[in-house]
Amino acid sequence: MQQGIVAKKTDKGFGFIKRDGEEKDLFFHSNELQNIAFDELQEGDTVSFEVGDSPKGPNAVSVNKV
Repeated sequence: MQQGIVAKKTDKGFGFIKRDGEEKDLFFHSNELQNIAFDELQEGDTVSFEVGDSPKGPNAVSVNKV
């Protein structure tokens, strides 16, 4: 499990997580949220997640608010 901060959240049901030591933010989709609704998640919140692979590259899966 890794941790990061929600850097950006869109109104289309996805966002990006900033990770320490990584240049690119990690994409996440609301379908990957666990125990929290997308509307309850705010930019700046700390989250834990696993890194998965998608056709467009790495993305966050199993995202939980810390």
